[in-house]
Amino acid sequence: MDVIEAIKARRSIRKFQDKPIPEEFLKTIMECAVLAPSAGNRQPWIFVLVKSQDVKEKLVEASGNQVFLAQAPVVIVVCGDAEVAGKRYEDRGRTLYFIQDTAAAVTNILLTATSFGLGTCWVGAFRETSVREALELPPNLRPVAMIPVGYPDQDRGLRNLRPLEDIVWER
Repeated sequence: MDVIEAIKARRSIRKFQDKPIPEEFLKTIMECAVLAPSAGNRQPWIFVLVKSQDVKEKLVEASGNQVFLAQAPVVIVVCGDAEVAGKRYEDRGRTLYFIQDTAAAVTNILLTATSFGLGTCWVGAFRETSVREALELPPNLRPVAMIPVGYPDQDRGLRNLRPLEDIVWER
């Protein structure tokens, strides 16, 4: 699947088959995640692959009971280290760039998974402290997104998108 097909095919999936993900797929997904652009090539990210059912259940609780997190074979938690970006870019790096950088990595994860026929969902609604505790993260890492990954067990149709003429401006 080329990148344009993957962009057009990607949907938020919240139901997964009970089917393992090949390790080579996970490796490629992670290889593509780190190819994301980052400010000054600081790469302020850490990726936690959660396969433990017990830990996934803690993520469900931390997310306000989004149970599909525990149903996916793997949940990728994308974390950022604000100080990695802050060392070069000071406050802007700490408050903006590390978020932008990890968001770019999340997008690469979503699209790479889609290219393998896997489903994902970008989950940003969670109690950060609870996720930190569940993953035993050091104080310098901040969880930014959780991405359940697995074979879809639902068919998602076309999304209702705003018309381009409403959102693309020319000057």
